[in-house]
Amino acid sequence: MTAAIAQEIVMRKSELPTVPLETIYFGGGTPSILTDEELGMILDSVSKHFNIRSDAEITLEANPDDLTAMKIRVLRNSPVNRLSIGVQSFDDHDLKLMNRAHNSSEAERSIKSAQDAGLINITADLIYGLPGQTTRAWQTNIEKMIQLEVPHLSSYCLMVEPKTALAKFVKSGKIIPSGDNVASDHFDKLVELTELCGYEHYEISNFAKEGFIAVHNSSYWKGKPYLGVGPSAHSYDGTTRRWNVANNMSYLKSITEGKTSYESETLNKNERYNERVMLGLRAKWGVNLADISKEFGSDYANYFRENIRLWIASGDVVANNDVYTLTKKGKLLADRIASTAFYTEE
Repeated sequence: MTAAIAQEIVMRKSELPTVPLETIYFGGGTPSILTDEELGMILDSVSKHFNIRSDAEITLEANPDDLTAMKIRVLRNSPVNRLSIGVQSFDDHDLKLMNRAHNSSEAERSIKSAQDAGLINITADLIYGLPGQTTRAWQTNIEKMIQLEVPHLSSYCLMVEPKTALAKFVKSGKIIPSGDNVASDHFDKLVELTELCGYEHYEISNFAKEGFIAVHNSSYWKGKPYLGVGPSAHSYDGTTRRWNVANNMSYLKSITEGKTSYESETLNKNERYNERVMLGLRAKWGVNLADISKEFGSDYANYFRENIRLWIASGDVVANNDVYTLTKKGKLLADRIASTAFYTEE
């Protein structure tokens, strides 16, 4: 599989703009199981065919149980300079509920071991709104992350995915999901505690200490092109989205035959505008009407200005020199606010 990914990089090297790469991201599945040689093979292929900035952010997703002492040593001696650790919770009951392979002790150990090895640029995930999770229990999770001095935190409300054990338990009534009020309380507590401890709430679900805002994630939210390689990997060139076949054997077969197997969709002007509004409002830089007018035309900028007025009046959006951002209150209604400014053809 690693050789196929390296080959796909060669096959698609012309698809990105010819500017130095700012980020490389190993995600999707369990990239932390890659050996030193496999990681090196992929990075060698990237470096041979792309110009990489000397200060590029190179992130690897890892499960806590994969971050053994040996694995951390390998990563410390590799070009990887940022870890994304899938903690999810520091409560064993929560982890069992989400069917996670690790326990709370492994989650804490993985962070401390990485820090001891000099890998300080760490982001970790936490999930809130779990069935039966009290606000106090959620606060304990946040406080543990802050105590561990993790400089970047991504936090999401639990989504019950179909065809999972959790979905079956919910359907049978064995587990009662938390309501919107509980999730809202948890979000408020998250914002309150991280702000007190010096984290910047720079995107709805993301919080960072100074100097640790994720370059990679920010590129998504700003609509920059990206290239994804490997099974199920997604790419975007500013107009068209494409995603590779998910099946491993089908992926390997296509690469062996010297081609790529994928599906794609081309976004029309309205869809691109709507996406720019949605992503812009979620992040600290907001929606800049000068940028909207330049990319889509003055009609779109005027349309946005007119349809966002009611949210300014309600105190959910603020405008400063034609840059529109959400207030703390508005962040709870981000999707609803964005949808009112979407451009739809009658």
